[in-house]
Amino acid sequence: MDWKIDWQSLGLAWLVENPTFAQAAGLAAVAACAWISLLIARRILVAGIRRFAKNSETNWDDRLVDAQLFIRLAHLAPALVTRTGIRMVPGLDETIATLISRLAGAAIVLVIALSTSALLSAANDIYSGIERHRSRPIKGYVQLLKIVIGGVATVLIVSTLFDKSPLIFLSGLGAMTAVLLLVFKDTILSLVASVQLTSNDMIRVGDWIEMPQFNADGDVIDIALHTVSIQNWDKTITTIPTFKFIEGSFKNWRGMTLSGGRRIKRSLVIDMNTVRFLTPDEIERFGSYALLRDYIARKRDEIAAYNAQEDRRPDINADIRRLTNVGTFRAYVYEYLRHHPKIHKGMTTIVRQLEPGATGLPIEIYCFTNVTDWSTYEGVQSDIVDHLLAVAGDFGLRAFQNPSGADVARIADARG
Repeated sequence: MDWKIDWQSLGLAWLVENPTFAQAAGLAAVAACAWISLLIARRILVAGIRRFAKNSETNWDDRLVDAQLFIRLAHLAPALVTRTGIRMVPGLDETIATLISRLAGAAIVLVIALSTSALLSAANDIYSGIERHRSRPIKGYVQLLKIVIGGVATVLIVSTLFDKSPLIFLSGLGAMTAVLLLVFKDTILSLVASVQLTSNDMIRVGDWIEMPQFNADGDVIDIALHTVSIQNWDKTITTIPTFKFIEGSFKNWRGMTLSGGRRIKRSLVIDMNTVRFLTPDEIERFGSYALLRDYIARKRDEIAAYNAQEDRRPDINADIRRLTNVGTFRAYVYEYLRHHPKIHKGMTTIVRQLEPGATGLPIEIYCFTNVTDWSTYEGVQSDIVDHLLAVAGDFGLRAFQNPSGADVARIADARG
């Protein structure tokens, strides 16, 4: 008697007699295969790529890893295994098999869309890491592409789930054009503004931007599709819609930085009661100043020639020309600025009188420093004004200021 048992035939016969268990076992096998494929993809393939990127000398592969591109691509494995294996489950209801297959197909589309988005993010990081491209970001264009990819992926996912042609869903979008324009109004405006700002090189990362209407005054730290972020000098962050840079006006200080000079425009107000003619002794003294030596010699010859005319009477002040202390002081200021090591020699330097007023006679300094750094510039400007205020007394001039309480008290004490 043959006691040998055909276990294979017995197992198949048992599965045939129990179709529900066979379907459950098939689904469990598909799920197990999908899970194992995900483990292999993440623990072996992705881990190997990470080690390779870490040990390589280039940095673009590190950016791809940081953007989680390969982790997202790893999820393609279980989706493909599920879509392929679900048709091999014996006796599975066609409706369930079709539903799972469509879900797996939709998952494949979603994974591809997310992976493409990660690839774009990595490309943006690689581009921004190049020094010559850092001031002209493409972040806005990358965000726009992500929106387009998201829209296309949504249409493909819906068409996959309903097993319809994508063209059917796209044709229905025509009726929603007005709604889409309303919903994406800011996006469209920002896109147009980003193109204009970038193509015309109106703004870059690192530019000093001033927009008083938004209380923004500082450096641009980020240019995105919808917003531009500005770090103000008080370290607060102002976020401005991109299209506002096209709608309104703003001041970009980049030209000042690139020129290598920063303007000083200050006025010293002189008490007009101290304006007078110079005495011969003062003329001699100023003639010994290194900065005024040439000026005094030139003016002496010029005034002597003018006063030597026959119709000039030297005993009448209004009939002859004489040097004044304020004019000599103005010449001194000009020469002082012209010889100052921190004043730009290739840019405009002017020392002029403004219109006299109730507060005195303004002497305006208009020049440019050869440094643009804020702290250094302020130091140079302050040093120049400090020196000129202190040296004005040598010319018999006094700076004007409104009387304070101490001045009034001193006058009262003098009278009392």
